[in-house]
Amino acid sequence: MSGNRSDQEQVALRPLYRAEQVRELDRRTIAAGIEGFALMQRAATAAWQSLKARWPGVKRISVLCGGGNNGGDGHVLAALAAVAGVEVQRIALKPPNALEGDAARAAEMATAAGVGLEPWRKGIEFTGEVVVDALLGTGLTGEVRGEFRDAIEAINASSLPVLAIDIPSGLAADTGAELGVAVSATRTVTFIGDKVGLHTGRAPARTGEVHFRALGVDGRRHADLVPAAELLDKALLEAWLPPRSRDAHKGAMGHVLILGGAPGFGGAALLASEAAARLGAGKISLATAPEHVTACLTYRPEVMVHGLRGAAELGELPGKADVLVVGPGLGQGAWGEGMLQAALAESKPLVVDADGLNLLASRFCGMQRDDWVLTPHPGEAGRLLGCSAAEVETDRPAAVRELQRRYGGVVVLKGAGSLIAGPDGAAICPYGNPGMASGGMGDVLSGILGALLAQGLPLEVAARLGVMVHAMAADTAVRDAGERGLLAADLASYARVIVNPDFEPGVHSLAGGRDAHKTR
Repeated sequence: MSGNRSDQEQVALRPLYRAEQVRELDRRTIAAGIEGFALMQRAATAAWQSLKARWPGVKRISVLCGGGNNGGDGHVLAALAAVAGVEVQRIALKPPNALEGDAARAAEMATAAGVGLEPWRKGIEFTGEVVVDALLGTGLTGEVRGEFRDAIEAINASSLPVLAIDIPSGLAADTGAELGVAVSATRTVTFIGDKVGLHTGRAPARTGEVHFRALGVDGRRHADLVPAAELLDKALLEAWLPPRSRDAHKGAMGHVLILGGAPGFGGAALLASEAAARLGAGKISLATAPEHVTACLTYRPEVMVHGLRGAAELGELPGKADVLVVGPGLGQGAWGEGMLQAALAESKPLVVDADGLNLLASRFCGMQRDDWVLTPHPGEAGRLLGCSAAEVETDRPAAVRELQRRYGGVVVLKGAGSLIAGPDGAAICPYGNPGMASGGMGDVLSGILGALLAQGLPLEVAARLGVMVHAMAADTAVRDAGERGLLAADLASYARVIVNPDFEPGVHSLAGGRDAHKTR
């Protein structure tokens, strides 16, 4: 995104790579003079240190080793643990005589350290307090089968804490998809280059805490290995949201027009309107069905509400706005289609969500713009691509890239590990939680995005920041009251706190019952 950032906005984000790229980094590192087995020892040492830091009083561990370098890492870790006085149960799914190269050398090292070796058998009892998963590495592509599937299922059934080495076995390193079955880790320690698949799709449910250890390798020095994505970081808040000028006024903070709330669907448009207001847009207008006007004025009098029987009554409203948000509660009937057509006729930034996306897929398919943000969930993404939601989830990074290629602008593929793809590349949001699995969350996001665009942020910057603020607001909310029962309406006031990173009183108490919260 170098074309969109000023000098003050330059914040180094962690690059995320595909498995093939990480293998190439590994190959180049060895070619530069670092022995492969030395690199394996670095990885195992980092994993062992991470295990001790997470479970400092551990006395016994069970290490399950497959073949290849991932299994080799497990054998070396077993040796390090034994030398440190920890009782080690080493379980091999590949016998030592079937190992080659560095993996064979690692198995010999563990044996020399006095670590016993048990062949895997179904029904084996884990004697450790912590299980180390060194079964399958990043090279896995097909579905997990046979003894490896049995071992993964046994690990998950044990209810023991798990340290996964490099990646939870069974998780696809490039997509975050689960290949039939995957280890549910408590912590994952990954090496050389962080992987895209550790941060989206099924990954948040399988990786636990992700700790990255570069092992002295800096992928950014290899300009030809372009990262598949970047991992967003909350440090971006201060870079992208500096304090406002002391002479700021509402006219300089932008005007957002929300087009939504077809008859019977007023709530979604109002959620988007409030979110836009809380994110600091100077003026918010809402074009909605007439029957929603009274409720809107009662709930949020700061919003300028216009009751319209159809798009023909919009008049000069779109022309007065700086940004249009179309979709929340839009419906797919004549009212909604007319509103979408009116929005598409304007030459100004658009945020398209919900039924705006469904109408786009069914009646405006193939349209491209460079000034819009599309925010589909997997079902909507599937309709835009002509495939199923399940196919989208099979390879979320590929799906968001294809959406951006087909439709232009910036695309946000919502879900666990939301992805943002634009002309300058892709990013993944590491924030958010299962409490967001409730209606209206996407409407709040669309309002947030509209407000950030109205305040002058470039399209791709606004999309990345908006997704991050939305997720961080939800994380703050659940720290106050837990995940179950989190409502979309709860998020706007928390988001207001998130976008004021220079405001640090320690305790926030915003007026109004649903607006009140205790901690940041």
